[in-house]
Amino acid sequence: MFRGIFTLSALAAGMLMSNAMASPMADTAPRPVRASDSGGILVAQNGAVDVYYDARGNRVLVDAETGKVIAIQPPQTRFDRRALRRERWRNLGPVEDDDYYLDDPQDTARVRRRQLDEQGRIIEPPADGYDPYGDNSVEAFPEAPRDGGYGNTYPEAPQPAKPRTITRQPLNEASIEPVEPTAPAEQAALPPKTGGKATVDPSLSLGVRQDIAGLQVLLDRAGASPGVIDGRFGSNVDKALAAYNEITGSNLRSTDAVGIQAALAQSGGDAFASYTITPEDAAGPYVASIPEDYSQKAQLDRMGYTSVTEAIAERFHMDENYLKALNRDANFNRPGTIIKVANFGKLVAKPVARIIADKGKKEVFAYDASGKLIAAYPATIGSSDTPSPSGTHTVSRVALDPNYTYNPNINFKQGENNKVLTIPPGPNGPVGSVWIALDKPTYGIHGTPDPSKIGKTESHGCVRLTNWDARELARIVSPGVTVEFVD
Repeated sequence: MFRGIFTLSALAAGMLMSNAMASPMADTAPRPVRASDSGGILVAQNGAVDVYYDARGNRVLVDAETGKVIAIQPPQTRFDRRALRRERWRNLGPVEDDDYYLDDPQDTARVRRRQLDEQGRIIEPPADGYDPYGDNSVEAFPEAPRDGGYGNTYPEAPQPAKPRTITRQPLNEASIEPVEPTAPAEQAALPPKTGGKATVDPSLSLGVRQDIAGLQVLLDRAGASPGVIDGRFGSNVDKALAAYNEITGSNLRSTDAVGIQAALAQSGGDAFASYTITPEDAAGPYVASIPEDYSQKAQLDRMGYTSVTEAIAERFHMDENYLKALNRDANFNRPGTIIKVANFGKLVAKPVARIIADKGKKEVFAYDASGKLIAAYPATIGSSDTPSPSGTHTVSRVALDPNYTYNPNINFKQGENNKVLTIPPGPNGPVGSVWIALDKPTYGIHGTPDPSKIGKTESHGCVRLTNWDARELARIVSPGVTVEFVD
């Protein structure tokens, strides 16, 4: 009997030995393993990894096929993946409360999440996928190799392309001709001024895209103004694109990246160009600030620009914060500094025979004598308290860089100001740098000190454009041109 038991034990031990030896025989060559760039482990096989924990709390990764230890990770190197995702979900940065930017569905979602967060109602991120090992660390499932095999040759990550030198036409409308970039050593070696460094609103990163800015430049070149060039897709871009297609007879879409690039190439080249800040740019003159109260405005010598960035942004039809974002490290107060600006091209030069101010669309359309649309501008047209005129009127006169006469007995009342005031000229004046008077007293088409708000706020009955759009219209309009207000 003992002999039978001994024989059966020997047979069982022999079978176990044969199975143990057969496993390494099936795949004697260890498969290559490499560390990922982020510190995790990439396994060049089917991804089967066993996870163990030793007595010290270390996590031990073992190749399930070969039985070899891949890595030992101390407790402090592991992070909760779900916690990190929740943190990224909540930390979306500040969002400006601006209806224009809410035209973007992604921006709308961000604002909604922020509102719920402030109310203590947190929106959880999407649930993680199924995890067969119950391991939530960042390195639990590294990305598998994409070469389709198990070789040890891995391609290097693609390097970003170096920016190429822009070849472009001069911007004839700018008071100073833009120049091509030069080597940093050739820039004027003046001591930097700390105040000239660009400070950028953190919320600017939300919804800003350079391809949208390129589309805005294209629209501006054709006379279909998008308002400020700011890299954001909104209602002003929608309206300008519809006007562009009518002006050019095309059917361009905002999603047609190839078509947009081809149209840019045909209309003047790259959407952006280099510009060198001159001593005149840095010198100004500039005012320290613009007061809100009209009586204080009336005491100033001029309603000038408050900074180099404001002046240059307006010259190149750009939002000031977007100009700063494109040139984050630039010292705008230093002559010789090279910056990136919008290459908006030439202004419309064809004479206007008729103007339509569309209150519903918040847009001004300019037509030539044949009835063809030649220019379109986003506009702020009146308000419920001070509505704009109705019917058809005519242009009576055009004034560039005008004074502004505040008369509370005729127009609106500002603050506690009960007396007639004369506010000096300048781009930051109440009517900006242009006044196109209508035959109806106190009403006209004019500029604005806040170009980024055009089409999104209300006016005191007049038609408000950006300063550059108002100047373009002033060049091609003349007394006697009809202005029709439609609802």
